[in-house]
Amino acid sequence: MFASPLVSEPMAIIALFSAILGVVFWLDSFEVFEPAFKYLPPVIWAYFVPMLCTTVGLTPAESPVYDWMSAYLLPFSLFLLMVTVDLKAILRLGPMALFMMCAGTLGIIVGGPVVFALFGPFFEDPVAWKGFAALSGSWIGGTANMVAMKQSFGTPDSTLGPLLVVDVVAGYGWMGVLIFLSAYQAHFDDWIQADTSAMDRLNEKMKNMEDQLRPVTLRDLALMIGLALAATVAAKTIGATMPEIGTADATVISTDTWAILLVVTGGLLLSFTPLQEMENAGASRLGYFALYLLLTSIGAKADLAAVLDVPLYLLAGVLWILIHIAFLLAAARMVKAPLFFVATGSMANVGGAASAPIVAGVYLPAMAPVGLLMGVAGYILGIYAALGCGWLIGLVAV
Repeated sequence: MFASPLVSEPMAIIALFSAILGVVFWLDSFEVFEPAFKYLPPVIWAYFVPMLCTTVGLTPAESPVYDWMSAYLLPFSLFLLMVTVDLKAILRLGPMALFMMCAGTLGIIVGGPVVFALFGPFFEDPVAWKGFAALSGSWIGGTANMVAMKQSFGTPDSTLGPLLVVDVVAGYGWMGVLIFLSAYQAHFDDWIQADTSAMDRLNEKMKNMEDQLRPVTLRDLALMIGLALAATVAAKTIGATMPEIGTADATVISTDTWAILLVVTGGLLLSFTPLQEMENAGASRLGYFALYLLLTSIGAKADLAAVLDVPLYLLAGVLWILIHIAFLLAAARMVKAPLFFVATGSMANVGGAASAPIVAGVYLPAMAPVGLLMGVAGYILGIYAALGCGWLIGLVAV
């Protein structure tokens, strides 16, 4: 333990966190470390390693650079992730795939307020509902949505700490169950009399997909970074002039939320233009790097003492996942959806674009890109749906 932070200068902090990300993703490329990253992916290490750095006194718990990273890296990353979305490809997934994804989303939206109504009175944290609002973002689209909801609802870092543990244990625990169930998908499909025609057509198309990525050029970098920075500043400037919407106890649309909605919606609109082709140069990867770098700053501000409340939070999270599962099974029974769409639709919500292709690839290797598309679809839907879920949780908390 250090008496005072060894690394406190803003640029030094950014350099340290960038180096941590580099080492984490470098280690992830080695087969020997595969077990460590299978259920604890790099995004989790991006949060917990900086938290440990602060715990031992290497970095400060508070720094102006953390506020800067929160204010600018989130809209920067969201813009790049949205402008590269292929909405037409997502719509071509077919009604069954989108229906199952939406059923999973509805399960999270309903489960959030129900679970908080049951467990909320037992939490000592007076703003615990804001942590659940942030978690709803993670479980409707993934990490980027969690960060967006954290900023939108003003979730304190100490409140978010135990919910991140719930996200890992309950969310990735469910992912492990889905991977295990892949060996029984034929039995499930027979039991439910599943219609596999849409899945078979998609599987055939995905086998013929070609990777269109190309080496990044200076022109690409200038366009991606310049456009994303301009969009970020413009969204924050316009958002600051917009009115806040909500009650005294639960602000649903803050100026920060307006900025997020503006940059997301603007990015989606631009995805219908030739700018969408920036993805061929890896624009979304640049967006994810900015997002993970932001996550390191959130981890550095977290309070390890908050993890002491994890057991009760974890029980609430498990019940929330069970409600999500119940909605998925009811929807699968209704439309005779194969287990592939149940699993991928669930991970498109709970795991987002990082986990959905992994689960899809376990079930049908050629369908991993479908999992990615469904994860992106869940990510887009989650920006708006999680706001509604968080608002409902806030109403229950009041």
